[in-house]
Amino acid sequence: MNTISINFESFVERDNNPFILFNNQGKIIYLNNSAEILFGYVSKQELYNITLSYAPKTFGYKTTLINLNYNSYIFHSITIGYENEEQISIRLYNTPRINPIQKKDKTKLIKTDINLLLEANIALFQTKNKNPIKLLTDQDLPQFKIDQNSFSKLLRKVLNSFRSSDSMDIYLKLLIGQYIIIEDKKIYIVELGVSANGRYCDEDEEIRRLSIDNQIKSIISEYYIKLEIPLIN
Repeated sequence: MNTISINFESFVERDNNPFILFNNQGKIIYLNNSAEILFGYVSKQELYNITLSYAPKTFGYKTTLINLNYNSYIFHSITIGYENEEQISIRLYNTPRINPIQKKDKTKLIKTDINLLLEANIALFQTKNKNPIKLLTDQDLPQFKIDQNSFSKLLRKVLNSFRSSDSMDIYLKLLIGQYIIIEDKKIYIVELGVSANGRYCDEDEEIRRLSIDNQIKSIISEYYIKLEIPLIN
């Protein structure tokens, strides 16, 4: 067994399964990025109550099958663990999703660098809108197949809905540990998120329609739009 000391915090931080460490008073000691986003849809107290309810009776770890739904988050099980009386942790496991929508015409799919396509559409948006934009992307994302014209149209609709915002935050990342099933194949997911202090909702139905056409799941709220894009090779 390798006894080299390794700091696993960076691995936990990038895990798409939410992880939270509480103290014995219910105060959060640590949470990863996925858990931080999850707290936009569920209260700290609710997750702490779940943690206590499903904790093992003695020191150690216990995994329980349980269906939990919070907005777009669907979990199939949780692991609760504690090794002392001062701290207790919960990890929630995402449920893989099956994509039931129609098949895409593969002749329209072109191998694409999603970062370049996103940056081109942002540049086009900024010719008419001077909103300050904070962009955070993963430059290591591999190229994958997408309908460039249809997807660009979808991007323009999404960006345009934030046309009057004071500023915008845009990120692009691989959803680690998540995938969908398309034609009986496991397809990993890239998430594109755009958020601001408000937006126009006049083209939401068109955004949903274009998302379906591109086999993309759209998650739309008052302050943000998320697109879960299948990484088709």
